[in-house]
Amino acid sequence: MSKEDHYLKGMDLFADDRMDEAVAAFDRALEEDARYGDALHAAAMCCYHKKDLEKALQYGLRYRDVEPDNPLAYTSLSMFYHAKGWIQEAEDMGAKAQAAALKEAQS
Repeated sequence: MSKEDHYLKGMDLFADDRMDEAVAAFDRALEEDARYGDALHAAAMCCYHKKDLEKALQYGLRYRDVEPDNPLAYTSLSMFYHAKGWIQEAEDMGAKAQAAALKEAQS
């Protein structure tokens, strides 16, 4: 299977609320391409929904490193930090999301 096939399988599993299996599918996609941003973000969101905030942050930080200009990377990190009660970090990521969105709009 291609990385896209693994990703799509993971999305189907996510939709069925089978988060552990979805993360495993996204990890298989990431074995094919460690910089596959969609799979990193999806895995992060699965972990967030499972309330595994440490793993969500790990995937989220990798996603931000791969797509540093993507506002969604910072928005997601803001959500994860907020859920951990790290308000200042959440606000910092929110500000970075706004800056990235503005930059994207100006492009």
